[in-house]
Amino acid sequence: MKKIYSHSFTKFFTSLILCGFSVFVSAQVTSEGSMPQYLISQFVSGTIRMKNSQGQTQIMNYNTVTEKMVFIKGDKYYDLINPEMVDTITLEGRKFVPVGKSFYEVLYAGQTSLYIQNKSSLLPPGKPVGYGGTSQVASSDYLSTVNLDGVQWNLKLPSDYTVVPRPVYWIRRGKEWFDFTNEKQFLKLFPDKAGVLKEHIKSDKIKFDKPESVAKLMEYFNSL
Repeated sequence: MKKIYSHSFTKFFTSLILCGFSVFVSAQVTSEGSMPQYLISQFVSGTIRMKNSQGQTQIMNYNTVTEKMVFIKGDKYYDLINPEMVDTITLEGRKFVPVGKSFYEVLYAGQTSLYIQNKSSLLPPGKPVGYGGTSQVASSDYLSTVNLDGVQWNLKLPSDYTVVPRPVYWIRRGKEWFDFTNEKQFLKLFPDKAGVLKEHIKSDKIKFDKPESVAKLMEYFNSL
């Protein structure tokens, strides 16, 4: 792999982003479908571009439960920290930008841009509720509130835990951000265009559970 950064930048970059875990990578850990907390089915080659225009390539993925970019270096997993110093990350042609301590995926770039916050909650094992039944309550049980020995956030999850996707769409106009998850919330953001947008949503069969469909809606909105 050809390096495009200097030795001094390498030291800076490493100190900037590494937050190591004392765990080892194995074939089982990286096998497809074994880690549902990740956005992509397997770790892929990703490009990190810093705000100073320097960059490098790493084998990466996005943890939707911790909302952190994760990469493999040697036999360990690492979280990317200080995302505010990153300009963009590209994974399999998908572009991600830092927002706070998370990364949002760019679905449509225009005068009014559309992003998706790929986030999930961790549903703990079902709990007995009497008469032999069980109950699962997702509520706010994100991974950060569940005790799984800390360092295993990036590893294969116990088989009795379930990752529940809870994505949120974000619209950005200038420096302002607005979130929505469904049609009703979306239309409230644009009351002066609600009628024409509602008609387009119906005629074009826009599905709010499909990011590519919402991206087409945003493209239409920008054409108005």
